[in-house]
Amino acid sequence: MASDNNMKSAEENYSRFLSWLKIGSIITALVTILVIILIVS
Repeated sequence: MASDNNMKSAEENYSRFLSWLKIGSIITALVTILVIILIVS
């Protein structure tokens, strides 16, 4: 079983991963919209 210290570290890493995932999703959406606008024009 994981110790409390390892669990806290894992939760911090998971939280950091989720925040990067959100940022990456937003950037991907913006780039996709930009590419669609460039293709349409």
